[in-house]
Amino acid sequence: MVFGSFSLFIRIVRLSAFSLQLVDIYGLSWHFMGGIEDNEPPLKRAKVPLGESKSLSEDSFLTQPVACSLGDSMARPLPSQGDKETVGSKGVIKRSEFIKIITRALYSLGYDKSGALLEEESGIPLHSSVVNLLMQQVKDGKWNECVATLQTIAVLDETTVKSATFLILEQKFLELLKMEKVTDALDTLRNEIVPLHINLSRVHELAACIVSPSQCVILGLSSQDIDVAKSRSKILEKLQKLLPAAVMTPEKRLEYLVEQALDVQRDACVFHNTLDSDLSLYSDHQCQRNQIPSQTIQILQAHTDEVWFLEFSHNGKYLASSSKDQSAIIWEVKEDGQVLLKHILTGHQKPVLMVSWGPDDHQLLSCGVEEVIRRWDVTSGECLHVYEKSGVGLISCGWFPDGRGIFSGMTDKSICLWDLDGRELECWKGQRTLRISDMAVTGDGKRIISICKETTILLLDREAKFERLIEEEEVITSFSLSKDNKFLLVNLLNQEIHLWSIEGDLKVVAKYKGHKRVRFLIRSCLGGFEEAFIASGSEDSQVYVWHRGSGELLLALPGHSGAVNSVSWNPTNLHMLASASDDRTIRIWGLDQFNLRHTVSQSNGHSNGRS
Repeated sequence: MVFGSFSLFIRIVRLSAFSLQLVDIYGLSWHFMGGIEDNEPPLKRAKVPLGESKSLSEDSFLTQPVACSLGDSMARPLPSQGDKETVGSKGVIKRSEFIKIITRALYSLGYDKSGALLEEESGIPLHSSVVNLLMQQVKDGKWNECVATLQTIAVLDETTVKSATFLILEQKFLELLKMEKVTDALDTLRNEIVPLHINLSRVHELAACIVSPSQCVILGLSSQDIDVAKSRSKILEKLQKLLPAAVMTPEKRLEYLVEQALDVQRDACVFHNTLDSDLSLYSDHQCQRNQIPSQTIQILQAHTDEVWFLEFSHNGKYLASSSKDQSAIIWEVKEDGQVLLKHILTGHQKPVLMVSWGPDDHQLLSCGVEEVIRRWDVTSGECLHVYEKSGVGLISCGWFPDGRGIFSGMTDKSICLWDLDGRELECWKGQRTLRISDMAVTGDGKRIISICKETTILLLDREAKFERLIEEEEVITSFSLSKDNKFLLVNLLNQEIHLWSIEGDLKVVAKYKGHKRVRFLIRSCLGGFEEAFIASGSEDSQVYVWHRGSGELLLALPGHSGAVNSVSWNPTNLHMLASASDDRTIRIWGLDQFNLRHTVSQSNGHSNGRS
């Protein structure tokens, strides 16, 4: 069991190749893994707890022999270890630091015997004898000794010493209150804490605990609630964050470096489209092109005319589409990835321009071209309400985040907000929206976004009554809002798609080219893992997919026989994409299962779609 834990750590450390170049582990071909014959348990020896190091000097800790059934050789560093100050092929990793973070990881995982054995075998203690003494004094509540020991750690500056002393004396103060030694607590505050001349606001809070115990409870400092062992452990955690890493090796440092390496590998992976749970420690991460939906796995043929718009529900269990045939359709996505017709929604007297899912996916809005908005129950397919305004047509629709109101752009260029029963709550007049316009509301409900002029998008702050404008040089045809409400994907007449940052300064952060748009309204979307991809329809009957960060065109997917008007990426199934076309069909795209099975280097892909 002990040896196995070291083997595991060797694998983990090698994964950190990017962050620390932890590839060539020179000094860690552990001597005790060499097959020493011994019938006794491998660690049948006296382990020296950290607290007992008080009696040991640093030098004696490194050299004092320890009884061990594995033989005297266990106490001596291997020749390769003693001769190398660095490990790794590039010589940038300090051997002592490297071993210390592994030792710290072993202790953190509960492998105390393995951690102690590594300290002994390497000759490199996790902490100096002085730091071990300080830690034990904290655990024992020997506060005066703690303060004295701090002064002996030469590498600490005055500010750090004062801050650490404050933490220790604060704990002393609270424990004295717990023991109802008010006079001693007051003496500690007055004669030990105050003279430090730091953190005066905290000093006042501590003083309030003496005057009024109830104030102590309010501040979360109730001495009566103190669990001594836990509170002392927290002091050690705070000291660890405060003291330099060279003095106290940071907790979970190895885990952090491995996670950092995984993050870098994931971010550098152009085709990355898998969940974090699929990442492996056994090999460098690299997705292949087949992690992007690129194969038609189903063709939906229920509309009788051009399909203009489609959108997956927030939970990914449904797909809604709207068509020139004056209908909208709700499709159900089954667990095996099949998409089946659930309801055909009829009642509009004009083509249905768009649909919009309610926040809980229980209801759906559909908007006819310059006509009315209908609200539907998803389960039954029943029309619950019709929204209309005399003499004015409705041209777009959407929900407020709380689900208690809807909004619409109007043919008179106003924006109106209704409650679910159809009562008009607000109406913003003026040049607010075009006759054909996308609209969106941010997740906090504060900002309404709409195309207000041919080349301008309006960001209206409802609460602050403040407006900001995104101004393009070309005509804007459509846009979509990212899930985090920080970005706006804008389609332009000149066959470009711009990604705008709408947090802070308004600016274009990426541009995407390659698709075709000459006559029709073409829509695009963000999708995939953390919305790392851009997908768009195109008049050349293909679906285009770009990498969001780099702008690189990754795929052009043929299959449709007419212009592709709209696309939607399933938010919960990263490997499912839908496209709507003038050819009256909807295509469901999934992974190329044949290439997926025959890609030797693919080690962590998965698909929820139908094969």
